[in-house]
Amino acid sequence: MIQSIVRGGMAGAAGTTVLNAVTYADMAWRGRPSSDAPAQVVEQIAKDIGYPVPDPEGNLDNRLSGLGALSGIAVGCGTGMAVSVLRRAGARMPWWLGGLATGVLAMAATDLPMARLGVSDPRTWSAKDWTSDVVPHLLYGLVTYGIVTASERSR
Repeated sequence: MIQSIVRGGMAGAAGTTVLNAVTYADMAWRGRPSSDAPAQVVEQIAKDIGYPVPDPEGNLDNRLSGLGALSGIAVGCGTGMAVSVLRRAGARMPWWLGGLATGVLAMAATDLPMARLGVSDPRTWSAKDWTSDVVPHLLYGLVTYGIVTASERSR
């Protein structure tokens, strides 16, 4: 079980690297700004649980930006762990379908909290907005699931 969790975390980290690279390439290509949605989600969750992010030096935006990025890494690694454990439990799919499902799971783990907290409303997103979200998450899923399955075969 521990091996599955570690394998999934490492696969999720690799997938997260791909997701970030594709996102940053899109930002560079189109000249679009980074999203402040992850920072807003972190800020709202911290407030809701009664532990707002401290700001002793007046750098709250920077702290929230860092925490938002770290939350994305946590979601990516955590999703990889969950998928690896599910595979170990018998939920086995072809690589392409498992990759698609993994990408959708990671996308839901980021987009649903944004929508629920009122940070963003996916119903109002343009086709470009959806593409900027779907493509990196799909590639995340394919890489993550591919590494999980490949590392099982190499044992």
